[in-house]
Amino acid sequence: MSVDEDTANHGRLLGTVRGPQDVKRMTGEQLDILAAEIRDFLIAKVSRTGGHVGPNLGVVELTLAMHRVFDSPRDRLLFDTGHQSYVHKIITGRQDGFDKLRQRGGLSGYPSQGESEHDLIENSHASTALSYADGLAKAYALRGEQRSVVAVVGDGALTGGMCWEALNNIATAGNRLVIVVNDNGRSYSPTIGGLADHLSSLRLNPGYEKVLDTVKDALGNTPFVGKPMYEVLHAVKKGIKDAVAPQAMFEDLGIKYVGPVDGHDVAAVESALRAAKNFGGPVIVHAVTRKGYGYRPAEEDEADCLHGPGAFDVETGKLLAAPSVKWTQVFADELVAIADERPDVVGITAAMAEPTGIATLARKHPHRVYDVGIAEQHAATSAAGLAMGGLHPVVAVYATFLNRAFDQVLLDVAMHRLPVTFVLDRAGITGPDGPSHYGIWDMSVFGVVPGLRIAAPRDSASLREELREAIAVDDGPTIVRFPTGTVAADLPAIRRVGPVDVLAESARTDVLLVAVGSFGLLGMEVASRLAEQGYGVTVVDPRWVRPVPAELVELAAGHRLVVTVEDGVRTGGVGDALGQAMRDADVRVPLRDLGVPADWHPHGTRAQILADLRLTAQDVARDVTGWISGLDGDAPSVETVRLPAPDTTPN
Repeated sequence: MSVDEDTANHGRLLGTVRGPQDVKRMTGEQLDILAAEIRDFLIAKVSRTGGHVGPNLGVVELTLAMHRVFDSPRDRLLFDTGHQSYVHKIITGRQDGFDKLRQRGGLSGYPSQGESEHDLIENSHASTALSYADGLAKAYALRGEQRSVVAVVGDGALTGGMCWEALNNIATAGNRLVIVVNDNGRSYSPTIGGLADHLSSLRLNPGYEKVLDTVKDALGNTPFVGKPMYEVLHAVKKGIKDAVAPQAMFEDLGIKYVGPVDGHDVAAVESALRAAKNFGGPVIVHAVTRKGYGYRPAEEDEADCLHGPGAFDVETGKLLAAPSVKWTQVFADELVAIADERPDVVGITAAMAEPTGIATLARKHPHRVYDVGIAEQHAATSAAGLAMGGLHPVVAVYATFLNRAFDQVLLDVAMHRLPVTFVLDRAGITGPDGPSHYGIWDMSVFGVVPGLRIAAPRDSASLREELREAIAVDDGPTIVRFPTGTVAADLPAIRRVGPVDVLAESARTDVLLVAVGSFGLLGMEVASRLAEQGYGVTVVDPRWVRPVPAELVELAAGHRLVVTVEDGVRTGGVGDALGQAMRDADVRVPLRDLGVPADWHPHGTRAQILADLRLTAQDVARDVTGWISGLDGDAPSVETVRLPAPDTTPN
């Protein structure tokens, strides 16, 4: 097929690609055409489904070069973070799946072992690939296998401490390993930190004096570089200009450096990768790219270069969905209102200022917001320091990412009884992003932390109220967690018992339905369905799920059956905690807990996944009807849900 034919038949060249071997056969001119076709393909497909368009537009040539130099899947290509793997999916024969990208039955938005032998790691949490790569390279060396390991590190992942721990070990081991630094100056938004500043200087290929200033800055933020870097700086002062070549910082870590190279020039990247492959030890290839490259709406989007939009208009890049009130925006607006009243309130985020809403506070109070990069552990302990200094930090992250900082929350914050508020966006089943991004673990994982209070608001009014209550706490940490998407209409309580909101009640006290967080509306619908069967249901929102309110236990004692429904894992969840509190109080009312099984649940819409898990109003009502009707007879299954006597074993 000639280049002229490819040009005349838009997309025809891409249609011939069914695996990496097809890319290896192409000429330089064909590769340029293919890169343009891949960008058109990405924009067309992702505009319909939503997804990570900006990051993938920036790695087209980089990914083509990788597949020309290395032999996947024998050579292992690891993507950190996984959302920049769309082009890799296209090259490895998965073009057809993009019509249902991030939808039920379609492609995952991240690498997936179930999709292809070319995918290996799929957790898609940043700053992990270098550690995987270190272990793989050691395994291949020990087994005597001549296989290359390539880790693509980009979108700010090098701001994570885990990357630097891995680099230290990679340098010591000296195995065959290629680290491709996809340097686009971005994570979600412009990358923060001393190393990012250093890479930015290399991007500009500055004069020796500017290199010297940048390396001095980097030295203060990269402690383990230590004495060798000092000697480089000292050599510069003596006029030994060779000492300040760009590779100095990386080679002083014991890792060879190639670059910087133009990440949008296939030939240049390919040449650098071949040199790195042939070296036989650890090599960093520094590729400079532009996030959103080749698509003007993405390039001009200063916030995040269309990092991960929903469906959008191809011509303008504007979202197609009608504007609606989002949970994140409610939090962001209320946080600003609180900060206006309280000068001690500050915000922290981990490279996600826009997605978590902290950017709204930054625009109003820029000196009271700290973006620490992709470093959740540091964020938690830095917040502890801020609290020790007399401030009240609000750490805003996605629920899935706080898991990475459990030890810091437990020992650095909670053990010191410090007033730090963690706000967890995208809690529960989030849908299209898949199992690594579901925020289903937080109530279970952090529920064991002594002195930590956890709030789960059900609507915008309760989010504002509970956020204020959390920030008012001055003797320990708090968590406020809410789901993603549009906030439902406010659901007012008919009365409050202690901290517990009663949403519905009847003359009969058959069932106490504890609807956690955004399941408040579901609880109301279940009550309505049970009322049609003649049963009386009290629907309550505990508001604060940890520690379990004593008033909730008292309410449980006055009913024949207690049912909890939560958007988190059952093991160690709200139902478990309430059951323990009831046992401790010698309340022997049967309890059934409904929640998410501890498993890896596939991607799809939130509604689809909740239906699969039988967490819909119809399913819950059917289950509760069966349980309560069983209490009227002698069904033996009732005994299996009765609670044992309190555990009197001494602690």
